[in-house]
Amino acid sequence: MAFIEINGLSKHYPSRAGAVAALDGIDLTIDEGTFLGVMGPSGSGKSTFLSLIGGLCHPTAGSIRVDGIDIFRLPAEQLADFRREYLGFVFQSFNLVPYLTALENVMLPLAVKKLSTAEKRERALQVLERVGLKARAGHLPGELSGGEQERVAIARALVNRPPVILADEPTAPLDSERAMAVIRILNRMARQFETAIIVVTHDEKIIPTFRRLYQIRDGRTHEQAGEGREV
Repeated sequence: MAFIEINGLSKHYPSRAGAVAALDGIDLTIDEGTFLGVMGPSGSGKSTFLSLIGGLCHPTAGSIRVDGIDIFRLPAEQLADFRREYLGFVFQSFNLVPYLTALENVMLPLAVKKLSTAEKRERALQVLERVGLKARAGHLPGELSGGEQERVAIARALVNRPPVILADEPTAPLDSERAMAVIRILNRMARQFETAIIVVTHDEKIIPTFRRLYQIRDGRTHEQAGEGREV
């Protein structure tokens, strides 16, 4: 059984001209450790696809099972618990708290964990070290470069050790060198920790790094050959 099973997934939005299908009957399975890219033109449904996997909105039809859990059958409180335990999010805008240090931002997802402050701090430092930013742990986001802020966001997504990471255009604000550094980290995490990492992107230069690659067109997914190249 695949770790993520998507069946008949559709999302329609109302409009004056009638319902518009952002997604229309997607079937897809994703195993642990998969580094998967999702591409498509603006408005093709890529971000909607990511939001549905994250349980941030509900589909018009279809289902998503993660580790056997039908996420859209969960009550709101249990769905929130599911997101905390199973998912890490990396957003294009980073979403770092500006008045907290890099370390404090990474520690945020651990707030609900039954760990001592010292244990939370140590785990966050370990993850910052993994993304090459331990020496910058005491800096505020405004004191970090765009690439460093993105790596802090990745560390925050990793700190709970989730089995799934959802990344929405993680390289969009970065130059080529910093973009490849971010993809290198995500690719390595997928390989080393068997984390399923799903990246929505417009960035064609990172295409060769994906083990699986899908284009979304007209609300449907179309698989392309993935190279899975390490960078």
